[in-house]
Amino acid sequence: MDAASARFKSAEADFRRDFYELVVKETTTQQGSIYFKKNNNKLEMGAKVLPPAAKFVSYKDGKVALFDPGTKELKILASGKNKAQVESFLTLGFGGSGSELAKAWTITDLGVEPLSDGSATVPTTKLDLVSKDPDVRNMFSHIVIWVDTNRDISLKQQFFTPSGDYQTATYTNIRYNQSVNTKPYEYKK
Repeated sequence: MDAASARFKSAEADFRRDFYELVVKETTTQQGSIYFKKNNNKLEMGAKVLPPAAKFVSYKDGKVALFDPGTKELKILASGKNKAQVESFLTLGFGGSGSELAKAWTITDLGVEPLSDGSATVPTTKLDLVSKDPDVRNMFSHIVIWVDTNRDISLKQQFFTPSGDYQTATYTNIRYNQSVNTKPYEYKK
């Protein structure tokens, strides 16, 4: 992953995110598109969630912006001292290096598993990650990622909470190291 991280410039993909709530035994789904860009050590991310729960999420210059077009509400959160923690989540399989991953997470290799990237079935390495930070473990007991062994990018991620809830994100139609048009990801108040 270190060599792939050095080559990583951008990734853009369609996503589907399923949230399972154990208490009510219900799953809600969001779909949209997302991009990641890395220029030297600067990370940028944008996501557009499609209706009915439309929203825009961005990360740039250490700030997370959340915009709800229905209510026109904009929240901007500075990552501050948690910048490394925020970026370690954002780069899970999208431009992060293996050595940086190993600094923040205890990694268990769960083997190779074929997975669809939207156009073909590709081999992935399935990794179970447990944060070394107790505050992160209070949010997520562990995270499982499926990393495309050819491009070293995530095709699937599962985040498990201590309460038994979990979310699963799958990424398809991945455009790797291509120019990203960020205009569709910009929110307008």
